[in-house]
Amino acid sequence: MSDQTPPAGLPPAPPPPPPAGPPFGPPPSPQFGPAPEPQPAPAPRPYPLAPPPVTEPAAPRVIVTQRRGPGALGTVLIAGVVAAVVGAFAGLAGYMIGRGVDTPASSTVIPAAAPVVIPQFSGNSSPRAAGSIAAIADATLPAVVSILAEGTAQSGSGSGFVVRPNGYILTNNHVVDLVKGGGTLTVVFSDGTRAKGKVVGTNTSYDIAVVKVDRTNLPTVPLGDSSDVKVGDTAIAIGAPLGLDGTVTSGIISAMNRPVTAGGDVSGDTSFINAIQTDAAINPGNSGGPLLNGTGAVIGVNSAIASLATGVNGEAGNIGLGFAIPINSAKRIAEELISTGKSRTPLIGVKLDMTYADGGAKIQSITAGSPAATAGLKDGDIIMEVNGRGIDDATELVVEIRNHAPGDKVEITYTHNGQERKTTLTLGDDTTTG
Repeated sequence: MSDQTPPAGLPPAPPPPPPAGPPFGPPPSPQFGPAPEPQPAPAPRPYPLAPPPVTEPAAPRVIVTQRRGPGALGTVLIAGVVAAVVGAFAGLAGYMIGRGVDTPASSTVIPAAAPVVIPQFSGNSSPRAAGSIAAIADATLPAVVSILAEGTAQSGSGSGFVVRPNGYILTNNHVVDLVKGGGTLTVVFSDGTRAKGKVVGTNTSYDIAVVKVDRTNLPTVPLGDSSDVKVGDTAIAIGAPLGLDGTVTSGIISAMNRPVTAGGDVSGDTSFINAIQTDAAINPGNSGGPLLNGTGAVIGVNSAIASLATGVNGEAGNIGLGFAIPINSAKRIAEELISTGKSRTPLIGVKLDMTYADGGAKIQSITAGSPAATAGLKDGDIIMEVNGRGIDDATELVVEIRNHAPGDKVEITYTHNGQERKTTLTLGDDTTTG
């Protein structure tokens, strides 16, 4: 390169530095030829009007180390390995290209992940106590039924429960009243089977009815004692609210002797109930179903609810204020209906002033020959207590009297012309007293 002319306008390249000698020992052996003699650097040529020469830094020295080749056998082996590797990659590439051509993108197979197994307990991991709600529901549900009433103009549904194994079912009067003028009753059991029902008898005053189906050996629900119920006791309601048969709800007894009136039947008759109040959820369709205590015994017949708003199909919904007819009263009515097809309602033989609101129940008039007349009560007297229970208004007097049976003796505390008096009378019934 030293004999070539540099580009115009540039100074000549400086001569290469003299060799410093091999860095790794003696000079190469003669077999590679004699070392070339150093060539003299050409003399610089003058350039008119050229700028002064610029001295460039010396180029870095490149050291080349010679290494011995692999030899003939090594070359053959390397060639073989390279051929094998190239062949393998070529085959793999061909396979992948073939898959890409033959397999649609949408059907690309993704390897399945390993299955994940979460531990799970099996069997009875949480034993239920004998008196648990689950145990009570399990024992009671087979005896609770749904009742479908299809009248000539309306239809509806309610609940009931079997009280005798030969097919007698206790329910509310307003559940079956739809078929009073004609229609059909269908009783649906917990196993889904159905049977035609017929009305044995009703009592509108207590909102109680008995229905009979042509079956035997039916499971029954044990009846308890409603007079033994205390506020705070466990309460369990079973029925078919909104047609959802076999529904179980629970709560407590919220109050006792709650005066409630219900006019749910199509005839317009009003029922006066000395009710058990509960916060167990009760909704339309629960009517006629059992209210149970903590032992699974029936203490009431679910009959009414209080509501501040309307829900499904304009019907009232649960707000935690449900009412049941005490089973002691319902049992007496049911026994009379099964025996005779009729039942008696206790009376004292007075007409009450339903508008009086100054405390107590004011007598508007007295039926001649009635228990009230015999006991010395007069028109205008105000009844303040019955058997020690305070009477706030006419409704409370009616429900307290109906909490007893015909023939029972009750003590009456009343005021006559402002003076307090007491008397005892024997209750009559609607078959003998006008």
